[in-house]
Amino acid sequence: MVPPAEFTSYYGRPIVKPSPWEIDIPAYMFAGGLAAGSSLLAAGADLTGRDALRRSGRLAALAGLSFSVVALVHDLGRPARFLNMLRVAKLTSPMSVGTWILSAYGPFAGVAAAAEVAVVLPARWHRGPVRLLTALGRPAGLVAAVTAPPVAAYTAVLLADTATPSWHEAYRELPFVFTASAAAAAGGLGMVTVPAAQAGPARRLALGGAIVEQLAEVRMERSMGITAEPLHHGHAGRLMRAARVLTVGGALGSLVAGRSRVVAVVSGVALVAGSACTRVGVFEAGQQSAKDPRYTVVPQRERLERGERVRYEGPS
Repeated sequence: MVPPAEFTSYYGRPIVKPSPWEIDIPAYMFAGGLAAGSSLLAAGADLTGRDALRRSGRLAALAGLSFSVVALVHDLGRPARFLNMLRVAKLTSPMSVGTWILSAYGPFAGVAAAAEVAVVLPARWHRGPVRLLTALGRPAGLVAAVTAPPVAAYTAVLLADTATPSWHEAYRELPFVFTASAAAAAGGLGMVTVPAAQAGPARRLALGGAIVEQLAEVRMERSMGITAEPLHHGHAGRLMRAARVLTVGGALGSLVAGRSRVVAVVSGVALVAGSACTRVGVFEAGQQSAKDPRYTVVPQRERLERGERVRYEGPS
């Protein structure tokens, strides 16, 4: 009997180099998704006359965007590197496209949030620039809502475009997981910050996002093959289990949150925390998959057995 093959690499080094990213990147992804979902929720609230929900969504979007940019700049090392990425636009680079998406979304989300601040200023100040800013609130909020879904989704494309096994193999469903997770988090935050009378859309967004996230995650793990294993083991496994419990619990709580303020707050916090755990869990799973050679070798062998090309072969 031939013993099972042991997957090793030269000098014990990983075949794929783990990403140099640290916790700043999953924090950036989570905050950006929360901002995007909040902008979408705020736009709907604006069009349906829910002032408290609109205000909460716009201010939450600005807060999430600000935190996201700070985390990204901290990872890059200095602000100039972010600005340097705007010198070119490369459609084949998720980082370049994402930078431009974030740059297009940010100013409109900022203007919409500033309009909320302008509204509460004393009446004698509502003239000139302040009046103009107030008038720009709705158009800016609607443009922010249109650009919000790509903000929530592109970070998944950014991960999947790498050679890290557990990220790359999840490329089909990961954008749906991240986008739905962002919706659940934004809805949860709305449940926390807005009275129950106006929080109906937030509850529905939270419930819908949580359901889609769980379904997409199950499908993602099935399609990933062996590279889904890191999602169930170690630190990443604990985070993903926590994310599932928090998200499902928060979704169930959203069904009765309209009757109890306490339930609304607890469920909303659970949904936000679950979304954060999902981002960090996926991030950690990818890092672990890069350190184990079998998560690189086995998928390559499986693709060869299926007759798929595993690398580009130039013209002869």
